[in-house]
Amino acid sequence: MTRLVPKVAAVVLLAIAAMAVLGPVVAPHSATAPVGPPYALPGDTGLLGTDHLGRDVLSRVLVGAQPVLVTSLLAAALGSSVGVLIGLAAALVGARRRWAEGVLLRPLDAVAALPPLLMLLLAVTAQPDRAGIVLAVAVAGAPLSARVIRAVAAPMVSRGHVEAAIARGESTAWLLGRELLPLVAGPVAADLGLRFVMSVYLVTAAGFLGLTAGAPDWGVLIVEALPGAALQPVALTAPVVLVALLAVSVNLLADNVLQRSRAVLA
Repeated sequence: MTRLVPKVAAVVLLAIAAMAVLGPVVAPHSATAPVGPPYALPGDTGLLGTDHLGRDVLSRVLVGAQPVLVTSLLAAALGSSVGVLIGLAAALVGARRRWAEGVLLRPLDAVAALPPLLMLLLAVTAQPDRAGIVLAVAVAGAPLSARVIRAVAAPMVSRGHVEAAIARGESTAWLLGRELLPLVAGPVAADLGLRFVMSVYLVTAAGFLGLTAGAPDWGVLIVEALPGAALQPVALTAPVVLVALLAVSVNLLADNVLQRSRAVLA
């Protein structure tokens, strides 16, 4: 990967993050009130035109960035944190007691067998707000993180300084946080990026299915723009392109982090 690619990806990600932070402030119109005729084309009424109810598309796109990014970030951070903790613990205990590793990982295999969208529907039924979405997406991502980190961390347990710490009788918390975690920091960061992309897709899907409440997110914008896509294509393409740009930029940055960490893992 050339040096320019991650730089461009970082700029795109920062621009979308700025949109999420400043969007509600800089939006030229209300995201819910009509400002013109339905399906007005870009330039006729506003920079991106209006939707089926005459609402400003640009304002809705700007306001819709924040719920997608915040919900996805919380879900990815929670799921990755739980997965990393379980993965490191499985690698540590698996070096001495294989049965204990199975005790940690087998329940995660059962969770991973459930379709993420099914977990999303069940969670929102029990907790009909964004907290339910965060929990469902985190649970869906944790088993994947655990398996990845366990595979990366298992060979590290046999390194000299880790074995010396075990021989000294250091606590499990010390071994996980001070000995193993620094060795797999790169893969952990890359995995967080992948979990974030997964979260973006699931959070957008939740909006598309009508499971979200509050400010309209990009999933809501996509499903509302579908019937009139032939009349006002920008209302559909704007959120779709932004979701794609967000996913691609984070994936490229995660891949760059992983490549840089290979020297440590060797």
